[in-house]
Amino acid sequence: MYDIDEGFSARVGSPAPMFHGTVFHNGEMRPLKLSELAGKWVVLFFYPADFTFVCPTELGGLADKYAELQKMGVEVVTCSTDTEWSHKVWADVSPVIKKIAYPMMADPTGEVSSAYGVYDADSGLADRGRFIIDPDGILKSMEITAEPLGRNVDEIIRQISALDFIRNNPGQACPMSWKIGDKTLTPGIDLAGKI
Repeated sequence: MYDIDEGFSARVGSPAPMFHGTVFHNGEMRPLKLSELAGKWVVLFFYPADFTFVCPTELGGLADKYAELQKMGVEVVTCSTDTEWSHKVWADVSPVIKKIAYPMMADPTGEVSSAYGVYDADSGLADRGRFIIDPDGILKSMEITAEPLGRNVDEIIRQISALDFIRNNPGQACPMSWKIGDKTLTPGIDLAGKI
């Protein structure tokens, strides 16, 4: 049973739900608000739990691509319903988690997870959800997958590249699997029915 109610407000094309919480980041605990990240692309990446199996493969993949994402003007924030202390201990004991340089948010009450529609009230855990927020705070892409299915960091990078291209080239559209340098589309009456 999912706890999705009137508090669930994550909608593509609308302002992203504001969030705040405590993060474990660079060996320290500190507060973080979405508003502090204004002007950057944000990948808000929910995962079920620390000390699990698929989760460290995803978080490690993000860590491996974090420098590339930062060069693109992207900040990554991962989030689970664990506490910041759990994040710290996980980083202390796991070689994969130890290499993480992005903030890991604690959401022990499920407030942030609920606002983004990924909180499972029965388990008290967040589902695997990924949200891309543009520099103006608008939610541009979201993905929620089944618990045992890991996500693809290269697809996140591809989507941000395409979304950034569209943002800087109004009137253009990126077809399936578009990458930088590929042809784009200019939707209009002349193109209708010709693809």
